[in-house]
Amino acid sequence: MSIAEITEMIKSQAQLNAPIGATLKFKIDDDVIYLDGTGEENQVSNEDKDADCLISTSGDNFQKLFKGELNPMMAVMTGKVKVKGDMGVAMKLKSLMGG
Repeated sequence: MSIAEITEMIKSQAQLNAPIGATLKFKIDDDVIYLDGTGEENQVSNEDKDADCLISTSGDNFQKLFKGELNPMMAVMTGKVKVKGDMGVAMKLKSLMGG
């Protein structure tokens, strides 16, 4: 799955949910997806800007998370997903991941 496809998946989920009230950056392999939930609605782009929370993982693990095939807590505990910054923002991801 390409970064453009992953960006579109996040964008469509983000538009279905209330703004997260923070900024979040996904680093998927060498690509970046930036989610700004500080305004009226969640905005998704591929800008590489500072965020309240950074989540790093591989494309393969990201897809498994999105499909519900990988438990987010286990992924963090086993190092498949790394979280830096505001853990509270990371916890809001469940709604964005369709969960």
